Amino acid sequence: MNILYTLNDAFVPQVAAGITSICENNKDVDDITFYLMSLNIKKENEDKLEEYVSSYGRKIKFIELNDMQNFFKFKIDTSGWNPIVLARLLLDELIPEDVERLIYLDGDTIVRGSLVKMWNTNMGDEAVGACIEPTCTISRKASLGLKNMPYHNAGVLLVDMNNWRKNQVGKQIIDYYTAHEGKLFANDQDAINGSLKGHIVRLSSKYNYCNSFDFYSYKFLSKLVDYDFMTKEEYNEVKANPIIIHYLGEERPWRIGNHHRFRKDYDKYLSMTPWSGENYESGWRLYFVIWDMFNFVMKPFSALRYKIIDALIPKFLAHRAKKNKK
Repeated sequence: MNILYTLNDAFVPQVAAGITSICENNKDVDDITFYLMSLNIKKENEDKLEEYVSSYGRKIKFIELNDMQNFFKFKIDTSGWNPIVLARLLLDELIPEDVERLIYLDGDTIVRGSLVKMWNTNMGDEAVGACIEPTCTISRKASLGLKNMPYHNAGVLLVDMNNWRKNQVGKQIIDYYTAHEGKLFANDQDAINGSLKGHIVRLSSKYNYCNSFDFYSYKFLSKLVDYDFMTKEEYNEVKANPIIIHYLGEERPWRIGNHHRFRKDYDKYLSMTPWSGENYESGWRLYFVIWDMFNFVMKPFSALRYKIIDALIPKFLAHRAKKNKK
């Protein structure tokens, strides 16, 4: 089993927690190799990661990215997102030829169970498997040519590297991204959806559980989308027993004061790493008091909550982009 992360030095503790969660919950898997596409990781952290992963009897390989700009024909501006997110478009250039399949995970994920069933998904002739993101707006989907088709979140991907290489999927996505001059709301995620529409294998949402499932009911989400959503039974199973938690948005478990439903899973696995107790962010308590009050008041008003959040997200990203440029 091959697992891929992209990260910089600031995200080493989070990725270490994720790696731990995989090792602890997949002990029956004979061989696991972690590939880390890294940007400016300190040698000290590389050495600690290598020693730590080896203690589980697993392998780790670092792929240094240096300068992301070298891979693109235009000046990249990811509008508040870390440019390292674009690295997952470069699999055919950066992943060794003998790797036939891999699971890509964002660094803000924790694995709570076995990945074997996901790993063995029949991909047919397709290169990418992903989970739907039901809260993507109809208008944004339409701008990507996805009318009556699902939009997928790229924070968890199952990739058949043979099909990826054969069909030149990386080139397809980069060409789409380039044609839009990088001006896509969710960058490579939008490019993946736009360029591969109709050719993404749908994975169960239990492999990419986002807090939108906690904030919105089955009834609301099933009416929100313009495609076949999932059955009520599937929705209940996803909520009751998610395998991969994706800490999307601002409610991240390393921010002190958060009340994410699965925050203790992150705390548990981080505590098992050499970075135990590290990288927790202060200064968020007031934010989360306001956030929790907002969610309590908005609980009966899903449609209004959805509209408010949809309007606020671009403002948050613009603020983050401005902050990153300072």
